[in-house]
Order: sequence, then structure tokens, then C-alpha cells
Amino acid sequence: MKYDIAVIGAGPGGYTAAAKAGRLGKSVVLFEKSHLGGTCLNRGCIPTKALLHSAELLGEIKDAERFGIRVSGAEADQKAMHQRKNEIVASLRDAIGKLLKAAKVEVVAGTAQITAPGVISCNGALYEADNIIVAAGSKPSMPPIPGSDSSGVYTSNELLEGEGKEFKSMVIIGGGVIGVECASIYLNLGCQVTIVEMAEHILPPMEKETAQRLAMRLKKMGAVIEASCRVQSISGEAGSMSVTYLDKKGNEKTACAEAVLMAAGRRAALEGLFGDGLAPELSRGALVAHADGRTGIDGIYVIGDAMAGNIQLAHVAAAQGENVIDVICGGKGAVDMSVVPSCVYTYPEIASVGISQEQAKAQGMDVIVKKLPTGSNGKSLIAGGDSGFVKLVAAADGTLLGAQLVCDRATDMIGELALAVRLGVKLEDIVATVHPHPTFVEMIGQAAR
Repeated sequence: MKYDIAVIGAGPGGYTAAAKAGRLGKSVVLFEKSHLGGTCLNRGCIPTKALLHSAELLGEIKDAERFGIRVSGAEADQKAMHQRKNEIVASLRDAIGKLLKAAKVEVVAGTAQITAPGVISCNGALYEADNIIVAAGSKPSMPPIPGSDSSGVYTSNELLEGEGKEFKSMVIIGGGVIGVECASIYLNLGCQVTIVEMAEHILPPMEKETAQRLAMRLKKMGAVIEASCRVQSISGEAGSMSVTYLDKKGNEKTACAEAVLMAAGRRAALEGLFGDGLAPELSRGALVAHADGRTGIDGIYVIGDAMAGNIQLAHVAAAQGENVIDVICGGKGAVDMSVVPSCVYTYPEIASVGISQEQAKAQGMDVIVKKLPTGSNGKSLIAGGDSGFVKLVAAADGTLLGAQLVCDRATDMIGELALAVRLGVKLEDIVATVHPHPTFVEMIGQAAR
């Protein structure tokens, strides 16, 4: 069986690339060992946001009295929450299947292995392709901490797939996006949560001010946050776990809970992908490649989380899926990867794009910073949003370089700012643009003004 293009992995990058190639008239085969949609759809982005929505809705109901509404007896039915999540996942998975079918992509269920350049083995059959795209994605990283293989240690996979897990208390190792989003879910469900983070603050990629706003909110919900800490060991069994760590002063402490969530990042899922005799260049377990996805082996490309040094975001993988097909077809890639927004779906939401004030200062850049507190925005006050802000960072001539948002609907608003940064829009252009009132997005215009 010979194809123009073979894609390994049906996550956002893989199915996007396969569908685009099929629409362009290429013969395409797509291999997936689990479910269409990959980690994002089945045990990542979509399940997390579905559960966050349900959990935060419960939190809003319990806090409804400040809006003049009295509610009693509200409680979570976690089984029903997960059932709703599963229905959403199944619906989107079905939509991907229809997309691929319409593009005439052949989908093969099974574990694929590249046995030679242009040759893939799966389910005992051999497939040949002029070009192979590796979109194998990633899996939770498990640091070599003594006791990390205990029965009471879980990854986000176990919490988000199927019927999930119910706990009254939890220690989360890692205060990155996965850690804080899972913390938000369980805090709203009445779980006691302790976050142990090695960096000096949670959400280490974000600037300190942004992280502090979220930390304040999580603490208000009952979370214990231990930053600048190094985990020494994990002990116990499911239902009774202990995490021993050194705090920022070097003192040994222990946090106890029913469960431990390992949220210490993700790593490329490449085990067994390359057969004997194939030795692609790797960096920290991920495939080294050029910006356009070309690896050191002719005819083999990589996109998404499997690429070394890549930003592990679903929309990055999808954009690279679009671009890699352009490259294979002789083009340069239509999607500009120089400006990539990041989102955190906590309450309040967090979103950022471009350069931050901290980064500008570290680089010695002369910038203009415009900051608007959410308390001056009518829609924020109406919605009862906690203290937050919209911050715009511009060059000395007013050209927008970046933005950081901590507020309701931040993840929806960041799209406008990503476009503005990419196009080199100036603050005066934002001021000259009419934003509807009263809205959250109005804060962008207010901040620029």
C-alpha cells in the first residue's frame, strides 16, 4: 500500500495535517493507537474545560447570594459531570471522524512503527509513503521521585478519562497549567488541595504579577501553595499518601492527602516509534527538527509535542499541521508561528501573548505599559469578577508588543490582541477602534486609552 503522506497520531496536529492533505487531493493514511483527537480531546484540553465549567458553576451557585439569589442544597454529582464530559468528547471525536472521511483519509487503528525511511509497520501490514509526519504527541512526565510509582499517585490521564476520580484531599506536585486547572476543579468540589511547586511561583512561564493574582484566588478557595520547594519522596498507598519536601528555607515538611497528582509537565511519546537501524536526533526525548518540521531523516517530519523545544499547545500543533502540508507541497507555510497566545482556564481566566513587562525589563527594552484594573469595567463588576487586570506592553513608538490578561473571558479576548501584535498595531489604533459597551472586551480599548 503506497501513499503520498502518512501521519502518525490523530491529535490536533495529526488530524489537521491529514485532513488538509486529503482536501488537496493527496492520498493519506493516518495511524492512531487510541482515539481520534489525541490527548487534547480525550484526556486534556476538552475534558479539563468541561469539568472546570461544571465545577465553577457549582462554585457560582454556592456564591449566588451576593447576586441576590438564595440557593440551598447545591452539590456535585461527579458521575454526571464525567458523563457530560464523555458525551462532549464523543461528539467531537465523531466530528473529527466525519472530517477525515470527507477528506478521503484512510484511518488505521493501531500502533505504528517507522521501520525504514518511507515505510511504516502497523498491525502486521506494511505501508509505504513518500512523506511521513510524526504527530505522536506527549504523555505525563514522571520525575524519578522515590515512591512516584505508588498506588495513590495519579496523572491527569486518570483524573480526566472515563469516570475520573473522587478525592477529599489531594497534593499536586507541579503548579503549571495542568496543576492549577486540576486544583481549580477539585477545590470547587470541596477537596482540600496542596500545591507543591519547585519554581518561585505557580505558573512559572507567566510573569510573577499574573501568577500572584491566581495564587490569591486559589488560597481564598482554601488551597495551600508551597513554592520554591523540592519534593524528596512520596509514600503511602491510595487513600493515605504523604509527600515529603524541602521548603524554600531548606526545612523538611510533609503534606498528607488521599491522593497525589503528578503534574510535572509532559514529554514526547516516541517509545517504539522508530525501528532498529533508525536513529533520529533527539533532545530530551523529543525529535530535533527545523522550524518547518523537517527532521534529519529525509521524508520524515515532526509536529506538535513530539518536536524538541516546541510549545506544547494544541493550537500550536494544529498550526504546524497546516504548515507542514504546505512545506511538503512546495510552499512555506501559511500560518505565522511567531505570535502564539497562551491560556489558562482557571477563575479568573489568564491569557497572554507576545512579550511581558518582566521580559521587556530583562532585555533592557524601553516600553510603554498600560494597565487597567477590572474594577473599572462595568461588565466585570456586573459578573462579580475578582480583582484582575488587562495589561498592554508597547514599544516606545506605541506598537503593541504583548498583553497579559487576568479577568473573565480572558481566553476569548486574547485573540484580538494576538492579531494586533502580529500586525504591528499601535495603541492609538486600538483607541480608535470602537469596542461595544458594556463588555469584557471593552477593557482592551480602555487599557489602551
